[in-house]
Amino acid sequence: MRVTATDVASYNRISVTPVTGSIGAEVENVDLREIDDEIITELHDAWMNHKVLFFRNQELTHAQHVAYGKSFGELEIHPFSPQADGYPEILVLESTPEKFQAAESWHSDVTFRERPPNGSILLARIVPQWGGDTVWANMELAYERLPDDVKELIEGRYAIHSYVKAFGRTMSDEQRSKALEQFPEQKHPIVRTHPVTGKKGLFINRVFTLTIDGMTPDESRPLRRQLFEQATLPELQVRFRWQAGSMAQWDNRVTQHYAVPDHGGHRRRMERVTLAGERPF
Repeated sequence: MRVTATDVASYNRISVTPVTGSIGAEVENVDLREIDDEIITELHDAWMNHKVLFFRNQELTHAQHVAYGKSFGELEIHPFSPQADGYPEILVLESTPEKFQAAESWHSDVTFRERPPNGSILLARIVPQWGGDTVWANMELAYERLPDDVKELIEGRYAIHSYVKAFGRTMSDEQRSKALEQFPEQKHPIVRTHPVTGKKGLFINRVFTLTIDGMTPDESRPLRRQLFEQATLPELQVRFRWQAGSMAQWDNRVTQHYAVPDHGGHRRRMERVTLAGERPF
């Protein structure tokens, strides 16, 4: 599954350069304010091949950011996080000296939903002087690297996903109960098949997974820990240094990501549109 020189596809309208041998590619020679069907097709092919695409110097307005996202499918609105004024599809992720925030745990986005997102497109508006990188991991390779006995153990099994650990901590009991009615716990397969490529990957993460179906949290803890740790292997990862106008587009079905919390005292504002997904299988 590693990208090699013979795996790198050629494109007519864009330039795609792999960043690592496992995941990620930089895309050049494209202005995402001016796209057509051929460019979107090539970008989609590159996205499926590399799982995360990186762009530089993309000065998109809010409307253009939304329009670009819609080129790949329907967008969803995050149920718990703030949005940009007038653009509910745009999720705002902002950290300031007064309120430091970072998604500093390996996760796939919003897996507590019945239909977790297919992917996300994150645009850097304000970046700190240093730090604030994001790291992605290839969860297809994470699955491949598991011992055969663990693969056999998890095949056909489901994990229980919930918003409670991530978003429920700051809610009152009443708010938590109301949110649980809207977003009940979900069972998703631990080994997910990608609907486009047909490849298998791990679909379980520390932020939203409570336990493994049929096991108590205590019983499942050793197995969950082993599966969570797969994302932390450096050879499965790519790390991206943000600049204002940089953009990352990742496949939420086969990646996890981690925001490095080393920019304390400096403002960081990112804006994200998220592609609605389908029920995992």
